[in-house]
Order: sequence, then C-alpha cells, then structure tokens
Amino acid sequence: MSRLKELCKEFRVGNLQDLTGEVEFADPDQYLTDLLELALKQRRARKANKLIKQAGFPVAKTLDDYDFSPVTFPESIDKDGLTSLDFVDRRENVLLVGSVGTGKTHLATALGTKACMQGRRVAFYRAIELTNKLLEKHENGEEKKLMKKIGKADLFIIDELGYIPFTKKKSQLLFSVISKSYEHQSIIVTSNLEFGRWNEVFGDQHLTAALLDRVIHHGHILSFSGESFRFKEAMSNRKKSGEGRYELSNGPLS
Repeated sequence: MSRLKELCKEFRVGNLQDLTGEVEFADPDQYLTDLLELALKQRRARKANKLIKQAGFPVAKTLDDYDFSPVTFPESIDKDGLTSLDFVDRRENVLLVGSVGTGKTHLATALGTKACMQGRRVAFYRAIELTNKLLEKHENGEEKKLMKKIGKADLFIIDELGYIPFTKKKSQLLFSVISKSYEHQSIIVTSNLEFGRWNEVFGDQHLTAALLDRVIHHGHILSFSGESFRFKEAMSNRKKSGEGRYELSNGPLS
C-alpha cells in the first residue's frame, strides 16, 4: 500500500488517491482545494444515491420539466416555496389532493428525491402497502420498530390515500404513525379524495377528524385538476397509430 493511500485511509478519504489525476495543477492551494471539492462532491453524490435507495420510491422522479399546470397553490405556499423544500425545515405538511393521474405521485416523489439529494432522509410508502406492513408488524409485536424507522425520516410520504378503504385496525395503526409524526417531521400525502370523503377510507368519523386535524395543521393543501396525463398519453398514442377513441360505457363493467 502506498503512503498516499495509507494517509487517505487514516483521514477517512479513501478515494482521494483516485482523484489526483482529475484536477489540474496551478498552485498547491488551488490544487488541494479543487481536489477536496471533487472528493466532497462525490461523497455527497454517493450519500444521495444511498438515501434515494433507502427511501423506497417505486421509481425515482425529478422536478425537471414537471408540468405544474394542473396544480392550484394555496396562499400559504407557492411553487418556489414548495420546490425549495423549506417546508421540511419547518416540519410542515403538504397535501396533494385531486383528480387521478394529474401528477400527484410524480410531484411527491420528485420532492422526496430532491430531499435525498440535499442529504435528508425520506420514507416513501403507498398507503395500502404501509397499512398492510403495519398490521403485519403489529401481529408480530414489531410495529414499534417500523414506526421508529419512519420517525427517523425528515420527510414522510404517504401516497395514494383513498384508493382502498382500510379495516378498523389498519386505520388505527396509520393514525398512530401520523400522530407520532405530527410536528416532528414533514408529511406529504397524496389523495384522490376530497377531505369530506376521507371517512370512507378510515371508517370512523372521530378518527378521521383527528387525523385530518394533524395533517392539515401546519399544512399546505395543493389542489390538482384536469384530465389524467396517462389517459391523454394513451389517447395520443392511439391517434398516432390510427386507432379510434376509447368509448366509456355508462353500463356495468363486465
């Protein structure tokens, strides 16, 4: 082992010796500064990639070219305030509510990915998968471990709340997780249901009211409207291939 490699190991900058040829030399101070800047940049990139992997995103998304046209912002936050992620520092919540297919999951994932790029911990769960896992852990006496893991995140994302109703126990477990997160971390929730219909998911009026009170307090509600991006893309592809339009039946599905 070379002396340089030994020193790098001692100072815990293991890849520094691999970067020595990637920086041009003008003077000692400039060379050392640029070398350390490059090493720091690569270290941060490795950390971000690790955080993105740990977050549990189904597919990594970014804010590049994201279409904000379906989004109506409240007075409490604007586009810059949202994408800067300052709300995470303030432990505020963001609720993305509205039509199916209008970009809610994409936006939540992109915000989570950016948080990881900034060195923050993110926990991403689809609502049904989270409640299933909570119930499984509860039956094994291990739900506290999962709640502790979620509690370590700076940003907790619950996606697709409202697609499938929960059992009473699953509702109680999800309420418990959100209660523990309240004012300790930021939460992003995506839902296709307006708040007045959340009782259809949780099945308990008092629990639903208490849960809404926690997520809406210190929260920003973004409304999504318009036609589904996926539906528009499918229609465009059919048009390009010369196929006809989809016909939506008013009768029962078979």
